[in-house]
Amino acid sequence: MAYDLLGKDFTPPDVRGKVTGRAMFAEDFRVDGMVFCRLMLSPMPHARVRGIDASRALAMDGVLGVLTADEVPAIPVPDLPILTNEPMFIGQPILAVAAVSETVAADAIDAIELDLEPLPFTVDPLDSLFPGGADAREDGNVVDNRLTGPPTLKHMKWTAEDFASAAEGQLPTGEPAAEWSYGDLEAGFAEAALVLDETFVTAGMSHHSMEPRSAMAYWENGKCFIYGSTQSQSFVLPDLARLVGIDPGDLVYIAETCGGGFGSKGSAYPIMSVPAHMAKKINRPVMMRIGRAEEYYLGAARTGFQGRLRMGFTAEGRVTAADIYIVQENGPTTGFPDWTSAGATVSILYQPPTMRWRGIAVQTNTPPRSAQRGPGHNQTVAAVEPLIDKAARELGIDRLEIRRINGPKMGAVVGANRGPVTSCYLAEAIEKGAEAFGWDEQAALSGTRNGSRVTGIGVGQAFHPAGFSGFDGLVRLTPEGKLHIHTGVGNLGTYSHTGTARVAAETLKCDWESCVVERGDTRLHLPWNIGQFGSNTSFTMSRTNYVAAMDAVAKLKEIAANDLGGSADDYDIGGDRVFLKSDPDRGLTYAEAAARAIEIGGRYDGHELPDDINPMTRQSAAALAGTGLIGVAKDNLPLTAQPAAFVVGFARIELDVETGRFDILDYLAVADCGTVIHPQGLATQIKGGGVMGFGLATLERHIYDPQTGLPGTIGLYQAKPASYLDVPSVMRSDAVDEPDPQSPLGTKGIGEPVMGAGAAALLCAISDALDGHYFNRVPVTTDQIVNALAGREQSHRPLQVNTA
Repeated sequence: MAYDLLGKDFTPPDVRGKVTGRAMFAEDFRVDGMVFCRLMLSPMPHARVRGIDASRALAMDGVLGVLTADEVPAIPVPDLPILTNEPMFIGQPILAVAAVSETVAADAIDAIELDLEPLPFTVDPLDSLFPGGADAREDGNVVDNRLTGPPTLKHMKWTAEDFASAAEGQLPTGEPAAEWSYGDLEAGFAEAALVLDETFVTAGMSHHSMEPRSAMAYWENGKCFIYGSTQSQSFVLPDLARLVGIDPGDLVYIAETCGGGFGSKGSAYPIMSVPAHMAKKINRPVMMRIGRAEEYYLGAARTGFQGRLRMGFTAEGRVTAADIYIVQENGPTTGFPDWTSAGATVSILYQPPTMRWRGIAVQTNTPPRSAQRGPGHNQTVAAVEPLIDKAARELGIDRLEIRRINGPKMGAVVGANRGPVTSCYLAEAIEKGAEAFGWDEQAALSGTRNGSRVTGIGVGQAFHPAGFSGFDGLVRLTPEGKLHIHTGVGNLGTYSHTGTARVAAETLKCDWESCVVERGDTRLHLPWNIGQFGSNTSFTMSRTNYVAAMDAVAKLKEIAANDLGGSADDYDIGGDRVFLKSDPDRGLTYAEAAARAIEIGGRYDGHELPDDINPMTRQSAAALAGTGLIGVAKDNLPLTAQPAAFVVGFARIELDVETGRFDILDYLAVADCGTVIHPQGLATQIKGGGVMGFGLATLERHIYDPQTGLPGTIGLYQAKPASYLDVPSVMRSDAVDEPDPQSPLGTKGIGEPVMGAGAAALLCAISDALDGHYFNRVPVTTDQIVNALAGREQSHRPLQVNTA
């Protein structure tokens, strides 16, 4: 269906500020009397604070206060605390110091005497699972964080026999913390002509948010004002209020711009409450700026996997069975259930008729883990997609064909319950991509030499869930003829706050120049919206804006019928007017209808509100009552399946067999993202996600010394993300642009699988250039490639993690 606004490029309202440098990030704000605070971080991977002597620091000129763990709210275990007396990773905040300048605060921290008792630590999950192995924390070494209830800790050890039964370099498969299966697994493997049994490792890695998690806070008239860096807006409020220890109604939260989050800033995080607690203690506004090295400790990280996959194939390439086990390096706190997503990913992308998933999330004394773009899904495709190539090679099948044979289509099912997805056009994306990339022609170049450089061709696919339901929308037509679209969507850099707002304008058939997007500040009366994570915003928030706009449409028609006669069904909208279908000259402008809504009052101007909306939405709509025609509603539209996003990527590289370095010469990705909202934004998402995928595949990783727990990557130069020098000069993108049937205008999300497809395509191209050498590890670095070319053993053991 053709739309007036959707599928068209537009200029987001905040883009000029970003281009000119006028956009305000958290650390750009200033208020009178503002002072600074710095954090004292743990120098040990696990310790107990036996004593703090801050007397010398407090006696220094310009020092205003010290804040300790005993003065802030206790956070339920195993969630990350605000400050702690038992640090569980190097860099964990123990206390904060406020002073007139950051220099004075830093000097004061140096003057504090800290008495720490070292405790046992581990940086490798398998070490903790081994009998007698050190644990990351005393109250449990394994966490159940599957989002089915509060996270729980327990002690679990595998037996020596479990470890002894695994071959050298093979992942032991002891007792899992959770598992599911369907079908007859052994019968599936018995049917197979080929069975792969592969062990793999995917590295933990920093989020690399360009804007560290700085924050500023002050108190005024009983309310706390916080300026923070989050990728979400409304969703942050309840948890941030809990961290501060106040009612959400007493919190004003401003997050106009976010310099990257990639999942780590999807909700409130503990240290952003430190300035609020310090400001209350010293009665001054407090700014806390986080440095780049600190961000590596505090900015969360992607979980690491130690995994094992058995997969059976018929001689024709059809998957007969899959059996995957994931040991997750979880950090020392709740972390994120990436391990569970591995099973869902294998189940949807390859549609095995029988399957088992098992897993365990093990605590380690490394940075806390949170969702990172495609959590679990992208690690899985980075590990599994090269193995699909390996199966194709051993069976003599084209690598694209084996994906066609096994890939999901409309009616595909996912996960333990084999539930349906709302739509799946991955097959169409593969065909569109293969034609645009020129798969047959490019694949013919595989292995060709140009001096010391050999060509490799790769294809990779990825999946991620893509939407929720049950949140609220809020719009307002004013007597000035403006449509104000109030959105709780955060500014994570994709402009989805405005892209999804255009769904309301489309539904109301409004001139976009007459629209105002209200966002980024709770004082602008924002509705309860889901956070900006999980590739959900385009689906979820399009639905909320649609239902709010439809509520406004119904009220426009009722007002017109009341004033001009007839019934509401006799009226239509268009051109910023509501008019009689039989006589379009008879009608009201939106401005006139808004004025009449105020005169009529009640449900039309927000004085009467639906019973089922969230309290946050109710408070916002009530504050707007009497200012215009209010459209407000909860998304109660049917949702009978899992929204799902799919991407396929294609890559061509040249790899130098003398140096191990490679250049990506061509990259194309095609997305199944439903109706395209913003073509330019989509192209940027696909390309940017591809670049992040290249980093996951070949560059980014944690390094931790297993003897000391010390980190080896606390700067961009040590674990660098991909730069312009690492990517093709031109990256291509496209979309299937088929509507999702359970989204009113057909939209769904895409932000996460674009990264997985990029990683998988590049890894497959590297293996192709090496004539089918599979590393079963990410990142694949230059030294690993050189060792493979020379036939030497790698410098790491097959299951070793956090390696240099």
